[in-house]
Amino acid sequence: MKIKDHFLTQEIFEIKETETKGVFKTTPIPSNISKYYESEDYISHHQDSGSLKEKLYKFLQSFNLQYKKTILLDRIKKGSRVLDYGCGAGEFVKYIESDFEVFGFEPNGDARKAGQNKISKATILDNINTIEDYSLDAITLWHVFEHVENQDEILEIFNRKLKEKGLLIIAVPNPTSYDAKHYKEYWAAYDVPRHIYHFSKNGMENLISKKPNWKMRKIKPLVLDSYYISMLSEKYKKSPLFWLKAVIYGTISNIKALFSNEFSSLIYIIEKK
Repeated sequence: MKIKDHFLTQEIFEIKETETKGVFKTTPIPSNISKYYESEDYISHHQDSGSLKEKLYKFLQSFNLQYKKTILLDRIKKGSRVLDYGCGAGEFVKYIESDFEVFGFEPNGDARKAGQNKISKATILDNINTIEDYSLDAITLWHVFEHVENQDEILEIFNRKLKEKGLLIIAVPNPTSYDAKHYKEYWAAYDVPRHIYHFSKNGMENLISKKPNWKMRKIKPLVLDSYYISMLSEKYKKSPLFWLKAVIYGTISNIKALFSNEFSSLIYIIEKK
């Protein structure tokens, strides 16, 4: 499938299935990939512009933050050590720092600085190796794993940093959801080339099943993602009624997913063996 970078450059990229069935990769990956993040509209790094898109994002984000924290509190004790990998401007780190001993990792200097200015107790790092081995109770990646090219290497690092039976929580978009199928090449969550990998539900299950150190424990939905992704997709299509259409198709996607479990984004709760 050929997909345009609707967000920034309008360049065309191709998505091809990897040797792991259900896992797809963007090709080619630009050597200067960091330049594809250099936009004030890239909401992971810039969250104070006051734009309409940002306001919707923050409205949905307030619900998602509580939902994500609840997932942790249901599985680990308060005071546990948690790393939010790829923490961006530190919203989740800030939200959970009163409940856990929290670390954030963020390679982007501007985002890291913005995050550090928000938090009071947590620490945001630029090098994960400063964390002691076998010291973490949970590692979270909220829409980050799809950006990581060296996934085998990073999973090995996570395995080394987590305690026995520690949790790895990965949230990624689902290209076999209804909204993905509806919007096709306009589906905003393809987000090429920033999203290097794309995981169907079966694809993520296949990937984890190949790793001897990990066991899939549960898969949960991110229900609100369908609305935000649909809104962006409608804007890419230049739809005049993009708000209304986003609500309609986001709702249809969630209703269908109640029966298929193919939500727009999925959270994979994985345990270290």
